[in-house]
Amino acid sequence: MSDYLVYIGTYAKADEPGIHVYRLDMSSGALSSVSSIDGIDAPSFVAIAPDHRHLYAIGETSEVNGTPGGAVAAFSIDPQTGALAHINTQSSIGGGPCHIDIDPTGRYAFVANYGGGSVAVLPINADGSLGEATDFVQHEGSSIDPARQKEPHAHSFFVAPNGKYALAPDLGLDKIMVYAIDHDSGKLTAQEPGRVEPGQGPRHLAYHPSNGRLYVINEMGNTITAFDFDQDSGAMTRGQTISTLPDGYAETSHTADIHVHPNGKFVYGSNRGHDSIAVYAVLDNGDLETIEIVPTGGQGPRNFGLDPTGAYLIVGGGGSNDIITFSVDSDSGKLTPTGHRVEVPSPVCHKFVPAP
Repeated sequence: MSDYLVYIGTYAKADEPGIHVYRLDMSSGALSSVSSIDGIDAPSFVAIAPDHRHLYAIGETSEVNGTPGGAVAAFSIDPQTGALAHINTQSSIGGGPCHIDIDPTGRYAFVANYGGGSVAVLPINADGSLGEATDFVQHEGSSIDPARQKEPHAHSFFVAPNGKYALAPDLGLDKIMVYAIDHDSGKLTAQEPGRVEPGQGPRHLAYHPSNGRLYVINEMGNTITAFDFDQDSGAMTRGQTISTLPDGYAETSHTADIHVHPNGKFVYGSNRGHDSIAVYAVLDNGDLETIEIVPTGGQGPRNFGLDPTGAYLIVGGGGSNDIITFSVDSDSGKLTPTGHRVEVPSPVCHKFVPAP
């Protein structure tokens, strides 16, 4: 089985190594350092182009080239070594960017601005560089929590697998905003949003590979909500909501990330505070059933990643400055620590590319 390179976004300052490249040994689950790059403030979330030739990262700055907003940076990936080289940086227009995704054609980057409560689309040029935003949408409204939901907070922006729509869970609105994508103009057209129960605070989502469902993890409610999602029409229909925490757990915790196993049989979600990964079986009707809730061995697991084969799950401890590897049983979905751990300051995001 071929190894993978793992690109890790962090909260590093611009003069510190911010995006790290590690090699994942697929025979053992061990991670070994390959390279890193600095120059971008808090490149916490990264995305890989479909052809694996470029990486894009958000950066939590206040302006770029004199334009207000956070940063969106483009990097080339060396095909021989996997090393990154900075190409250019554009503004995300809104403040506090927190998530980025690339459409399946590789022509556009989709950015969520948490602080500004907005989303933006940036074109990707033939050389991999980013152009100025082709569209920007400011979310409006609030929800029931006066401390965290008095204004919009777009927490992620995920392109649907067929590329027709982009979905933005907004923690401040308790909505999953749905946008049709015009691939000629790079413009967005708002559709009817999906809605979670008030006060849940949606954060991230994951598409199931075959059953027509997507799963939204709710930061404030410590839950996952399932939706039927029609990729042709963009329509969302809410279904089951299930807890990510053990029965009776009463201490403070907030969810972070969610992924569906490549085989479609399991869903995984992370808890910060309880510091665990909740593991679910996907039932025949698309609902979830809890299998186990596994301690991560670190602190504050903001995000985690499943390698494309589903053999390993790696989880970043944002509070413990480490990354820990688990092996995944493809039949049961259960996680087992491999014993491998590496120190990485404030890790957030993990993206995989086949190793050279």
